[in-house]
Amino acid sequence: MATQAKRGRVAGPVGGGDADPDPVAGFLSWCRQVGLELSPKVAVSRQGTVAGYGMVARESVQPGELLFAVPRAALLSQHTCSIGGLLERERGALQSQSGWVPLLLALLHELQAPASPWSPYFALWPELGRLEHPMFWPEEERRRLLQGTGVPEAVEKDLANIRSEYCSIVLPFMEAHPDLFSPRVRSLELYRQLVALVMAYSFQEPLEEEDDEKEPNSPLMVPAADILNHLANHNANLEYSPNCLRMVATQPIPKGHEIFNTYGQMANWQLIHMYGFVEPYPDNTDDTADIQMVTVREAALQGTKAEAERLLLHERWDFLCKLEMVGEEGAFVIGREEVLTEEELTTTLKVLCMPAEEFREFKEKDGWGDNKREDDSLTITNIPNLKESWKQLLRNSVLLTLQTYATDLKSEQDLLSNKEVYTKLSWREQQALQVRYGQKMILHQLLELTT
Repeated sequence: MATQAKRGRVAGPVGGGDADPDPVAGFLSWCRQVGLELSPKVAVSRQGTVAGYGMVARESVQPGELLFAVPRAALLSQHTCSIGGLLERERGALQSQSGWVPLLLALLHELQAPASPWSPYFALWPELGRLEHPMFWPEEERRRLLQGTGVPEAVEKDLANIRSEYCSIVLPFMEAHPDLFSPRVRSLELYRQLVALVMAYSFQEPLEEEDDEKEPNSPLMVPAADILNHLANHNANLEYSPNCLRMVATQPIPKGHEIFNTYGQMANWQLIHMYGFVEPYPDNTDDTADIQMVTVREAALQGTKAEAERLLLHERWDFLCKLEMVGEEGAFVIGREEVLTEEELTTTLKVLCMPAEEFREFKEKDGWGDNKREDDSLTITNIPNLKESWKQLLRNSVLLTLQTYATDLKSEQDLLSNKEVYTKLSWREQQALQVRYGQKMILHQLLELTT
């Protein structure tokens, strides 16, 4: 699904044999065999797409038109792969934090199986050794380019979880079934690449409303659907039905235009982390900036003078933790036009800024019985109307957040406005610049609104 991933034959220890000279023809032939029906109005192509393979309209398409339908038997999952029975029997031993292990083992097996029915589908995958997720960047480069964005921390967690999952579950399972997993696929590096591929290319079927309490569905590989690139302003959407998955146009698509799916409402830091690309400013209308919850606590502590004030502030914070409004790892999420964590941020500003007696009363009522004033509504447009103490705390929190970046907004603007300099940046430098710039624009908007 990653826009910027370059699709070609699978590279690495599983490649083996000659590459198909025309992988698209092989894939389309396979689609016909498995009953995957593509509309005559669409074509899989490298021409006219934002990156690598994509899908393009051969003729104009109207909203509601079916672009293709993927029968459930053509999906690649832990249930449809050739070792599905074994994975089902061993389900208990394969449980992990991610929930992805069975699918990843299915992929590891199918990639090295000489006669895998999925081979024509794999031929359109990106080269695994050329994925552009930040987890494959040198650590120094990742930290230097993405400091302050939240990406380096997310990647460190991923890498630790991947290593742990591989060493404790995946490798022992492969070693216990040497007839199903050749030594070529017993590699942490390959496993890391497949995790990135599943992160970027798999789909997760949403739960039915009545199943909300259940564990989320396991990820699936959906041939044809994962060829579509992403835009926030997409023109197609995947629908799930009992017999098949259907890609349907949601907007008019003129002849020759690319067909885009959406991977959900994704900020640029999430896009680069999970998919290895961003949408350049200002195209990503779903972009956000985070203010770490502990940063607001730090800003509030900076405003205290006496020890008694500091103790009371910690008491207020503990109460917010009890109300489950804040946590040591959490963040307040600010979009361009709305505060996505409005309740949490409103309650935090209120509790940290209210007079001591009011806090005692509020605490006794356990946070209940509080009438929300219209002035306290935390929409972006209403921020100038907030109480002065709230605005001051929010402003100080933004200033502390901006200090976590290695560069300021002006230097980013200078780079972006100078075409000659920008085009000389490496691809990674350009992507990271877009992430930083989008976040800082949102934070600077908050600064203006709290002045």
